[in-house]
Amino acid sequence: MKVTFLGTGTSQGVPVIGCTCSVCLSLDYRDKRLRTSVHIQSGELSLVIDTGPDFRQQMLRERIGTLHAVLMTHTHKDHTAGLDDVRAYNYKQQTDMPVYGTRTVHQHLQTEFFYAFEKIRYPGIPQLKLVEIDEQPFTIENLTVTPLPVSHLHMPVTGFRIGRFSYITDANDIPAATMKRLEGTDTLVLNALQREKHISHFNLEEAIAMAGRIGARQTFLVHLSHKMGLHQQVEKELPTGVALAYDGLSIEA
Repeated sequence: MKVTFLGTGTSQGVPVIGCTCSVCLSLDYRDKRLRTSVHIQSGELSLVIDTGPDFRQQMLRERIGTLHAVLMTHTHKDHTAGLDDVRAYNYKQQTDMPVYGTRTVHQHLQTEFFYAFEKIRYPGIPQLKLVEIDEQPFTIENLTVTPLPVSHLHMPVTGFRIGRFSYITDANDIPAATMKRLEGTDTLVLNALQREKHISHFNLEEAIAMAGRIGARQTFLVHLSHKMGLHQQVEKELPTGVALAYDGLSIEA
């Protein structure tokens, strides 16, 4: 299974236009972070987790010509705002786009993208097929996906496990039942917003500690704000088996 990091950044702590901090001025491509999302290719099956505001740009950059489904983690705009752009895949594939999410996520999407759900369908609108999930494993074609419920302060967020690959974004607490589901994870993706403590995200220290508890062979940190600092510098501080992901990175999981 091939995993490509479409984006590893966040809208949290976005610098103002004209910011002169070291990250904004960096010439290292690894410091140029679009909103967090991943693409998963398993055989012929093509999936994305979350469609943030940069979704169209990310898919064009990676030349992803086919998309079979979208998995949504939660309702925040930096994870949903690009959903309208699945219309290009509707047109090419001549089919509705399945969107897997909880009832709460679907209710949000029906409000945010109300025009896609009206009885009179305007030509060219995104064609979405909402597939409701809960905490039980589900299948997409022949792929088994296990939800990983976590907490983003008081907001429920759904991570996903596929095989020995586990993906968690926007969290600051992982309950015991989900820790059990994470056992045997080989490759882990985990959010780490910044160095300072944050009300609803793991910071760097907390993410490293959580990675140690989960015990994956390799952990990649995502949802990185510019406050995290330069990729090259932060990498030197990380323990063995923990790395910052960067936009465009592809791994086998």
